Amino acid sequence: MLERVKLEERRLDDYQDIVGEEVVSHIRELAAPLRDARILHINATSFGGGVAEVLSSLVPLMRDVGLDAEWQVIEAGDEFYDVTKACHNGLQGMPLAFTDEMKDIWRMYNRMNAERMEGHYDLIVIHDPQPAGLLHYNEGVVGDNWVWRCHIDTSRPNLEYWEFFERFVVQYALNIFTMPQFVGPGIPQSHVLIIPPSIDPLSAKNTPMDPDIARRIVADMGVDVSRPFVTQISRFDPWKDQFGLIDAYRMIKPRRRDLQLVLVGSMATDDPEGWQYLDKTIEHAGGDPDIHILKNRSGEEVGALQAISDIIVQKSIREGFGLTVSEALWKGRPVVGGDAGGIHLQVIDGETGYLVDSIQECAERIFYLLQHPEQVERMGEAGREHVRQNFLTTRHLADYLRLAVRMLNPAGEPTGQPAARRGV
Repeated sequence: MLERVKLEERRLDDYQDIVGEEVVSHIRELAAPLRDARILHINATSFGGGVAEVLSSLVPLMRDVGLDAEWQVIEAGDEFYDVTKACHNGLQGMPLAFTDEMKDIWRMYNRMNAERMEGHYDLIVIHDPQPAGLLHYNEGVVGDNWVWRCHIDTSRPNLEYWEFFERFVVQYALNIFTMPQFVGPGIPQSHVLIIPPSIDPLSAKNTPMDPDIARRIVADMGVDVSRPFVTQISRFDPWKDQFGLIDAYRMIKPRRRDLQLVLVGSMATDDPEGWQYLDKTIEHAGGDPDIHILKNRSGEEVGALQAISDIIVQKSIREGFGLTVSEALWKGRPVVGGDAGGIHLQVIDGETGYLVDSIQECAERIFYLLQHPEQVERMGEAGREHVRQNFLTTRHLADYLRLAVRMLNPAGEPTGQPAARRGV
């Protein structure tokens, strides 16, 4: 069987002070006809990256409202993750070769993991390209209760990759994307559902922190908290453009000699390229003592950095969503974000931060905010409310409950018990 992820407890009632009694009551109403329905989420890793962060809160909350929800991860060797990182890049448009050997490796591990699946579920959600073949290789299974959730931007893919994956993902009853603009070519609109990601306001990373404690935590990481610093938190990845941010910092430095730059990333188990790009980022920093490059920090440490950074940057070239943007806005920090993908949903240009499409513009916006603390305060307040209204776990939970009702009761009859068990 596949590896089950151990889950921490979450209670919906704990969110009531944040989102209000009406929201909590509505979620319980949505969940009532789904009691004991079996829901399975499958992805590639339980650590690192946005998908794992989302599922670590979403699945326990599904359990709390009465669903029998599980989270499992596939098993594979290093060669598989080398291939799937290329698939991630190729599906986002990078001009990479996709060899027959790479395709065979992907097929082999998807077939192997499909054979390891056990149990019967009312709804199965497969996340991203890594395990996208699980439905296909479950021979004899009808995918009317399977959905594929794509967390990346496939709007302008390398067609060699897209044409390979399209034949697998169209077999699912639904394909979920973050934005309508992300839907890959040839996907029927009748098969598309839009659900943006979310952050958990009660995770260790996002709970309120005393500023003095935050400063002490950040100082212990080697950052001089008496001087301003700009932070980007993301995987070490060409799409996140840490190089461009370092160059923007260097443009500002002659005018703000006291400025520091902090780059933080988690080294996810399904991202072997991350270590290579980390080394390249360190090299690009050139030994500058005011550029702090950190990896695999705890949620509390990341939260402390976000809470007291002068400005948060997410200078992505392509971006599925960027949970760290919502995390920063939730802490009242404005975000200077790349004019890309899901960042558009979070950064309202001129209101919750700024969207930029060049290194020069990034430097100018950072410098402007450093010189105008009153603007930082105003944008921070607007950003926090924007996230509260749109990007918290409770909204995400409600979206998945509606999905479950739709999948279990497609004809719209009165729903009492879950549908007859279907799945693997």
